[in-house]
Amino acid sequence: MTKKLTCIICPIGCNIELEYTNDTITNIKGNSCKRGEQYAISECTNPVRTITTSVFVDAGNVLPVKTDKPVPKEMIFDCMKVINAKTVSLPIEIGSVIIEDIKGTGANLVSTKNMR
Repeated sequence: MTKKLTCIICPIGCNIELEYTNDTITNIKGNSCKRGEQYAISECTNPVRTITTSVFVDAGNVLPVKTDKPVPKEMIFDCMKVINAKTVSLPIEIGSVIIEDIKGTGANLVSTKNMR
């Protein structure tokens, strides 16, 4: 079986093609660097994403937040349920941990903005 990806690691955007059988990658081509190969393998075996969203502030506005490292793609909706239930109080400093270890992923949700 063949899968085609566009690498997002750097601005080159290599078109990578993977060949695999029974969840085993047998050939990778099209990447310009080793990072592209690692991205393609990860994307096919254990895809992860950084969550970027916002949480409600008790003052009525919203605070932009993101995870400090990627979480497994299949856990995004479970993580968002926890995030959507969270409300924070001001003041908040950039980098403040809003939620620790979301759903056991090892990723913390952190503020991406100072708010007073």
